[in-house]
Amino acid sequence: MKTVNIYTDGACKGNPGAGGWSAILEYEGREKELCGGEKSTTNNRMELTAAIEGLKALKTPCKVTLYSDSQYLVNAINKGWLESWKQKGWKKADKSQVLNDDLWKILDSLLSTHEVEFIWVRGHDGHAYNERCDELASSYAERLQNT
Repeated sequence: MKTVNIYTDGACKGNPGAGGWSAILEYEGREKELCGGEKSTTNNRMELTAAIEGLKALKTPCKVTLYSDSQYLVNAINKGWLESWKQKGWKKADKSQVLNDDLWKILDSLLSTHEVEFIWVRGHDGHAYNERCDELASSYAERLQNT
């Protein structure tokens, strides 16, 4: 099984507003940058989309370390929120609907294909890949905002 690092970020100009996402895949010293966005979205949706698109880019099942500055994303996995939401029919503890459940369902499916460890990194703190992801996602969001 290949071992891949994926670095992700999402950005939004307004929340909601024009948004961008980015993922950098790193494997054996090679890098691939991905980015995209939506005209009207939220920052959390872009954070989730970045992780989804990074994992979707993998052609075979891989062992992945996914780095994100989104506590929403990382905590949902590492603290078991995602599993709890699934068990409760995509409802939160207060019985309200899980936000972004459409994206969580896609991510959950990808997690059954790959062996993924989620690592939180502090955003805007000098982490080279996080800074590059932020630059890509923010640039995409700005382009959408200006169209």
